[in-house]
Order: sequence, then structure tokens, then C-alpha cells
Amino acid sequence: MAGQSKFEISPWGKAVAGASGAVLANALVYPLDIVKTKLQVQVKSAEKTPEDPNTPVYSSTWDAISRISAEEGIAGLYAGMSGSLIGVASTNFAYFYWYTIVRTLYTKYSKSASAPSTAVELSLGALAGAVAQIFTIPVAVVTTRQQTAYKHERKGLIATAKEVVEGPDGVTGLWRGLKASLVLVVNPAITYGAYERLKTAMFPGKVNLRPWEAFMLGAMSKALATLATQPLIVAKVGLQSKPPPSRNGKPFTSFIEVMKFIIENEGAMSLFKGIGPQILKGLLVQGILMMTKERVELMFILFLRYIKAVRLGQLKTAAQRVSTAVSEGNMPAPPLKSST
Repeated sequence: MAGQSKFEISPWGKAVAGASGAVLANALVYPLDIVKTKLQVQVKSAEKTPEDPNTPVYSSTWDAISRISAEEGIAGLYAGMSGSLIGVASTNFAYFYWYTIVRTLYTKYSKSASAPSTAVELSLGALAGAVAQIFTIPVAVVTTRQQTAYKHERKGLIATAKEVVEGPDGVTGLWRGLKASLVLVVNPAITYGAYERLKTAMFPGKVNLRPWEAFMLGAMSKALATLATQPLIVAKVGLQSKPPPSRNGKPFTSFIEVMKFIIENEGAMSLFKGIGPQILKGLLVQGILMMTKERVELMFILFLRYIKAVRLGQLKTAAQRVSTAVSEGNMPAPPLKSST
């Protein structure tokens, strides 16, 4: 397959492929998403005791999984999943759609014949990510609220969105953490920029990657991006969830304020809390996503080739029928065009 020419897939096709891969990947590892979110919003004092005695504090990923499943059942590990998958699908569809467009425009109008540099790849990815975040962050806010709510307080997607709107921020509460999210566009930018560079470096000239190759590259690129942006990820989750009890219901106003609060109450290393499940989830999600995306794109290519072959076959059959009819005298030959 490596030597075959690749059909040009439209931005819509790229977006569908990316969104399909993202939904499948996130559905498979969703419990890790719940765990990393709970680990990132829990607050401990300097003595490592919970700030609120009624709030469970988890010591590790396995501790969180076992206690959540024991207290809430297996369903507790999938709380807010529907909203999360809607958010994942919309975010990745928007990202891949705009990324394909801006990269195509750059390639079309760039004077350089070589592939875009790493800096350009990161810039294009950041631009596409920023556009995607503006339109899709409300779903992320609602999902975070669902994931961090107590079982007896947890509501459906629409009811949770209504609760956010009725809060102190009004409708703008649905866009809480937007600034942090816009800064965090460097995460997918680093991820996909690294993916393209690693693909070029490790598999030069190869068009279609094998599933394990795409998985490996996706996992490696996501690990690099997560390590670089984990403090911002923790701050964004803090912005979008309910404020800790010590703030008496007063929400954070910026991700800088969240980071200062965490450092003052838990120490600087707590900016990396939840890094274990975050990286594990990222490795699995990005690996499965890119593996699925490559397969879906290949399916688009094979489908386009099939449609082209069917059309050519139909045209050939029609031409043969006309030729046979003319030779048998059943229809006049087409008139010759005048040379004048």
C-alpha cells in the first residue's frame, strides 16, 4: 500500500476520520478520564489530609477506580460519558476540519516546495485548535461538572448546562476556562506537529501506515505534549469544576489563580497531579485515534477508487452499446464536426 498514490481527501473527510477515531478511543478508555479529572480537582492540605472531610481523596489511579466502582457501581466510572463523547466528536471534527483547511491554504500559497517546518506545523495546529475550542468548550465545561459532582447531585447533560447558566457567571459560565483552553491549543499542536515530524523521520515516503505504526507514533507524540502542558490541564479542570469548599462557593477567575491556589495549599508538584492516568489515557487515546483515523482515511480512499471504477465501467459500457448500435445500423452515426 505504501507505494500507491493517495487520493486527496476533503476537509470533511479528514474531520469525519478524526472524529470517528476520537470517539472510539475515548469510549474505550473513559474510566481513566473520570479518574484523572477527580485526581486533578481534589484538594489536600500540607498534611495530605482532605480539605473537606466529606470529600473522598484518592491516593492513586487504582485506588480511585476501585473506590468509585465500590461506591457507585461500574456506572460511576462512566458518569457524564454521553456529554464527553459529544464534546470529543465535535472538538476533533472541528480541529481536523480547520487543520486540513489551514494546512492546505499554507501549502497552496507557500513559496517553499518543501514540507512545512516544525514551527509552521505547530502554528497551523494551534490556529485550528483555537477555532475548534471556541465552538466546543461549553460541552467540556458541562462534562467536567458531571464528572466531579457527587453521585446524589449528578444531573443530565441539559440539566447540568442549565445549572451552569444559572450560576454567578450566567451564560458566559459555559465558556469558563476558555483562556486556558486557548493556551492549551499548544497540546494538540505539539501532538500533531510531533506526529507529522516523527512520521516523516521514522517512515520517510510512506503514505499509509500500518495500525501498530500509527498507534506508536500517536502515543509518543501525545506523551510529549502531555508532559509539556500538564500544569495548564490541571488549572483548566479547576476552572471548570465547582470551587473547593475553602473558597465558600467563590469560583476561580483565571488559570493563574488556580495554579497559585494549588501551589499554596498543596505544593508545586501538585500541578502535576493526575499525571499518571493523564499520560496513560493520552497514550491509549492518541494511539487508537491515529490508528483509526488512518484506517478510516484509507476506507475513504478505497471508496473513492470504487466509485471512480464504477463510473468508468458505466461509461465504457455505454460507449460499447452506442458503438454496437451504430455498427448494426440501429442508430445514425454522430455527425462530424465542421472544420470551419
